[in-house]
Amino acid sequence: MGEDHQGAVLSAETLSEAPRRTSMLLRLLEERNPAAQVLRARPPADRPVEEAVRFPFLAIVGQTEMKLALALALINPAVGGVLLMGARGTGKTTAVRGLLDLLPSVERSLCPYGCEPEAAYTLGFHMVCKDCARKLGHGEPITAPDRMRLIELPLNARLEDVVGGLDEQAAVEGKVRIRYGLLAQADQNLLYVDEVNLLDPEIVNAILDAAALGRYTVRRGPLAATYRARLVLIASMNPEEGALRPQIHDRFGLRVVVRGLSDPEDRLEVYRRVRLFRSNPYALVAQWAHETAAAAAEIAEARRRLPRVTIPPELERQAINWIHQLGIESSRAEIALLEAARAYAAADGREVVTLQDLRAVALMALRQRRSPFVTTFVAQQEKEDQEIMAIIHNWHRRSNRQRKAGRRGGKR
Repeated sequence: MGEDHQGAVLSAETLSEAPRRTSMLLRLLEERNPAAQVLRARPPADRPVEEAVRFPFLAIVGQTEMKLALALALINPAVGGVLLMGARGTGKTTAVRGLLDLLPSVERSLCPYGCEPEAAYTLGFHMVCKDCARKLGHGEPITAPDRMRLIELPLNARLEDVVGGLDEQAAVEGKVRIRYGLLAQADQNLLYVDEVNLLDPEIVNAILDAAALGRYTVRRGPLAATYRARLVLIASMNPEEGALRPQIHDRFGLRVVVRGLSDPEDRLEVYRRVRLFRSNPYALVAQWAHETAAAAAEIAEARRRLPRVTIPPELERQAINWIHQLGIESSRAEIALLEAARAYAAADGREVVTLQDLRAVALMALRQRRSPFVTTFVAQQEKEDQEIMAIIHNWHRRSNRQRKAGRRGGKR
């Protein structure tokens, strides 16, 4: 194990070391100002910004780690989602909404029951509805490419809004059925939960369980329905407004601490871009259109490459060694670390993970996973276990001595 310790110490200096990227996506995420200079023309008077126009994701100044984490989650949903933690006004929600222009296409079922061809080909045609079985039998598709969508959870959402409830309109017509909830609508989409630390714990648990399993079941009296929920979960929170429960905190794969920019020039650049967006949003969007299209294409290509990306066994052991040295109990740590590294390699156009890939994602995957309470609890439990075993061992020894003494007394 001593040899495995080499290179296992994590530090900001070693983690920042990385070769120059050949991937345009990673260059766009890492470079400071990849697009042209902000338009110098005198902007027109401020006017309301239309809902359809979004601040470009890549136009966000700095915040490299946040942008990288969100891109990795799009490439590989198996990282387990992203939690953005930071003060208000640091661009968390702006970044998430800017992802709309980078969302890739997915194969979406055309059937109202959500039938998919894999179920029929793997488990039999009885696993799909009759209409889909007929279409598959005739060689007709039952899925079609569709763009991923961004589903935002309203702050005033109820549990029934999230998981689904009785369809009131159908009840008026004398029918009883369960309507879709937000989780079902988020299947193969991106679900954004703002201020997750302020949500009702019951709602948070429902979302996290569905995201982990990829499906969930709704029961309302005698009715029950199971829906798919294969979603990319992104949440944000302001630590000033309250902490997140440890068991919920652990469920997120990547954790990003979003800080305010420290460079005065960067902050001034933020102002200029926001000013331009408010006065002429189309000009800013057009300025970043080329970079946005390139990043979207590379994310789609990275998703196609991801199934072929492998991790050498020695790097898997290195990752586990880091986690062991940090004293992290949760097995979600290695899942997030290794899956994020695979996504990073795929984004860089490679099919084999390197040590640099692990280092690039280590902070996001491993920070805030240690629990002093659990460490103390485990230590106390180990001490108690030793006391119990000592008592049992001593009792066993006394019992043996008494039996031997009894046999010797009998012989006399």
